[in-house]
Amino acid sequence: MKTKRIVISGGPGSGKTTLISHLEEQGYVCMHEISRDVIKTAQKEGIEQLFLENPLLFSQKLLEGRLQQFNEGSLHRIPFLFYDRGMPDVTAYMDYIQSRYPDYFYRTCTTHRYDTVFLLPPWEDIYEQDNERYESFEEAEKIYHYLLQGYRKYGYHVKEVPVGNVDSRADYILSQLTPKQ
Repeated sequence: MKTKRIVISGGPGSGKTTLISHLEEQGYVCMHEISRDVIKTAQKEGIEQLFLENPLLFSQKLLEGRLQQFNEGSLHRIPFLFYDRGMPDVTAYMDYIQSRYPDYFYRTCTTHRYDTVFLLPPWEDIYEQDNERYESFEEAEKIYHYLLQGYRKYGYHVKEVPVGNVDSRADYILSQLTPKQ
């Protein structure tokens, strides 16, 4: 059985982590977002906002971590493996801040392919800022568009997940993955 790799992405505060947790509670295997871990590690080292202070280093750490998750995914023999963000998120964020990145970023995203990409749109009703989420809602909207363009740049057909409660969002995703009889 070939495991299908499914990315769930979206701008900050769009409900990705809640949706991933919900899928996990339903018994699906999920690879968690690693950016908060990278941020917290940098903060312990005295760097308050690594992405703002050294976006290339932050992005390298994210790409390495997401590549490791991707490689670990090949160990699974299950129908679906969900990822809270994928490797193209890294280059989309770099494009958002208009920062250059090495060619291997692009090559890594091109050679390590996911099967399906779902994108959650900005949702102001649930948006909250915190210590690791410093973007305003307006910035989250812009990031969403960079994510959409970023995944399309790598040839993905992106499916937008409708706004709604976590059950309806999970049902939408699962219905898109299951062949209609």
